[in-house]
Amino acid sequence: MSARDTALSVLIDCRKNGAWMDAALKQHLSRDRLDRRDAALATRLCAAVLQNRMLLDAWISRYLKGKLSALQPVVLDVLRLAVCQLRFFDKLPPNAVVNEAVEQAKRLANPRAAALVNALLRAMLRDPAKLTLPTELSLRYSHPDALVELLRENVGEEKLEALLASHNEAPPANIQTNLLKNDTPTLRDSLEAEGLHAEAHPWLPDCLLLSGGGIEQSAAFREGAFYVQDAAARLAVLALSPEPGERVLDCCAAPGGKSFAAAVTMQNRGELISCDIHPHKTKLIEAGAERLGISLIHALQKDASTPDPAWAGSFDRIIADVPCSGLGVIRKKPDIRYKELAPTERLPQVQRRILEAQATHLKPGGTLVYSTCTVLRRENEAVVESFLADHPEFYLEPFAVPGVGTVETGMKTLLPCDEGTDGFFIARLRKK
Repeated sequence: MSARDTALSVLIDCRKNGAWMDAALKQHLSRDRLDRRDAALATRLCAAVLQNRMLLDAWISRYLKGKLSALQPVVLDVLRLAVCQLRFFDKLPPNAVVNEAVEQAKRLANPRAAALVNALLRAMLRDPAKLTLPTELSLRYSHPDALVELLRENVGEEKLEALLASHNEAPPANIQTNLLKNDTPTLRDSLEAEGLHAEAHPWLPDCLLLSGGGIEQSAAFREGAFYVQDAAARLAVLALSPEPGERVLDCCAAPGGKSFAAAVTMQNRGELISCDIHPHKTKLIEAGAERLGISLIHALQKDASTPDPAWAGSFDRIIADVPCSGLGVIRKKPDIRYKELAPTERLPQVQRRILEAQATHLKPGGTLVYSTCTVLRRENEAVVESFLADHPEFYLEPFAVPGVGTVETGMKTLLPCDEGTDGFFIARLRKK
């Protein structure tokens, strides 16, 4: 099985079954047993096709004699993958790309479709003049019109194009040193010895940018020397500022990154309750804590929108990283951009219920951090402001974190085009 075949299988799975790219990739890579290099190529191919799907369709239409809608869906999958390679992967031999696309069309469709694929791709190679970028931002960056308008309303015209462009970049993996087991120079040396390239994050201490693929297969990962977490999520924990010996609650914890970061910050001393509504996810948190050598975490199945009277006023600090639209992580999950936006309009009600419930668990004088991985005001500032209007016993508190500095307002939206992190929102609330 080649990297191109695996990538095509993932794209077909996403189209036919509505699968998320990362989940489908994990399944197909395991099934096809690709080596590290081919697995990395298959991953890059899938991401590039989904990042540029609307643009690829526009280019294919310029060389197609009929309508795009008349193509068999699987033939369009084949063409998207091939055109993406010809346009964005300079090191792949064009003839090899075309030949494999033709074979894929023969195998998955029919000889007539294979002939069409061959003719279209050869025409593209002979006359690449039509491969110009559209002027419309929606097509140029492959974001549906409705999403472009929604982002424009939330980040402003001056940042819109930079944000759209950032969604089509491939960010390196951010890993955080497990300071309970080692230091960052030692971790970096061990990763380099395994063939993984690691470089220091430009502004976040004890964070490395990793490339080379196969992160979870590395010995350093298995030994618990680090955990994977974007810099933005780490900043949310730094804004929380948990102290050793405190009682801390992470109420929407899965997959556990913020709990792990808090535990390391607390030097594994105190109590940290990590909750998720799904029981299988609490098991993931427990497994991660065991790998990292963290003993203060207790994972529980719990609905964060329902207060627990037994916990009333009992936590020093709480982090509520609530379910959200995920529009801050489009560069990592490119298929999010094609999902329906209407269901996200109901999220602020859910987020507000979680904030209300968790506020009851906080001690007087305690700190609560509300965070999301979206850039939409209705899920971020609007939720916090409506909560504060009804709860005068809470107020926004300034905080200072690396890469950002002091946030005097107590609320900050991070953007990939500005800070280089995921799109993320952090608000620090103090209970009087």
